[in-house]
Amino acid sequence: MHTNSIPRVIAIAAVSGGGKTTVTRRLAETLPHAAALYFDDYTFEECPEDICEWVENGADYDEWNLAPLARDLQSLLQSQPPPSVVLLDYPFAYLNRVMRGYIDLAIFIDTPLDIALARRILRDFSAGSIDEVREDVAGYLEAGRMAYAEMLTAVKPNSDLIIDGSLPAVDIVERILNEIEARFKIRALHDKER
Repeated sequence: MHTNSIPRVIAIAAVSGGGKTTVTRRLAETLPHAAALYFDDYTFEECPEDICEWVENGADYDEWNLAPLARDLQSLLQSQPPPSVVLLDYPFAYLNRVMRGYIDLAIFIDTPLDIALARRILRDFSAGSIDEVREDVAGYLEAGRMAYAEMLTAVKPNSDLIIDGSLPAVDIVERILNEIEARFKIRALHDKER
């Protein structure tokens, strides 16, 4: 039964290729009356143009104007009836001051960088040439890895729950569902209820 209680906002972060979108989608399918917002669905007008340069300059997470995401989140929270849970596929945990006040639980999927890189290559270059793969890997080694490392040094310690990203997605989802039930008393739907 869905109640009109205040929805819980759960942010899920990981490096690119770390599994956050897959996990968010599976959680949205499993939790009752859940809604999801995906960071990559947005084009933010006021944000750093070069991520690597942004990291080199100190990675100020408030340089990201996340007003469009915050507006959509607020709209979901005020909808009638509201969702029981709003899942954010969102990379910053509590580090952006605009979003921080909305988040009830920040989860970091701690995926080893080699696994994340391999997944990203498989995802982004399934129809690409070997030269495109080489160019991407060279960019990763030259500067991109620094952005991944930033997440490990800043976002990970600012998260409430850290989950081993080398686990199968089904196990990651199960651990998150257990945490949600323990903290918020929200139970997952059984297969026959979906």
